[in-house]
Amino acid sequence: MHLPSSVLFCCDHNATRSPMAEGMMKAFYGTGCYVQSVGVKADMEVDGFSIAVCAEIGIDLERHRSRSFDQLKDWGDDLSAFDLVVALSPASQRQALELTRFFHLDVEYWPIMDPTGIGEGREAKLNAYRQTRDQIRARMIDRFGPPKE
Repeated sequence: MHLPSSVLFCCDHNATRSPMAEGMMKAFYGTGCYVQSVGVKADMEVDGFSIAVCAEIGIDLERHRSRSFDQLKDWGDDLSAFDLVVALSPASQRQALELTRFFHLDVEYWPIMDPTGIGEGREAKLNAYRQTRDQIRARMIDRFGPPKE
């Protein structure tokens, strides 16, 4: 399996799915790949349930700060510098395709469930977030191979 040298994960708010993907990619594949994540908007903090379910598998999202495609450049990253953009939501796929039409960039769409608003009560919500985490993990391993030891 080919591991790209840089990957950008994107979703709607950079608060749930893309931070999970960024954290897992860094944990699974180490420094062999530069990884960042963004949202179409960055109007929310990282979701507490995302932090909780990633902590269950040893991934710390506490320090993640949400940012948008627009803020990417402000933070010193250029979209054209990424080898692969992985969109985790339809809106982020549209935005990525729009922004990458000037660059030769691969954009992949992984249809990952948005767990926000699913489930009544803490345990039901955590189960929805675990499903999302596990969907991302399965797609990642399928795409990039088993995690590095």
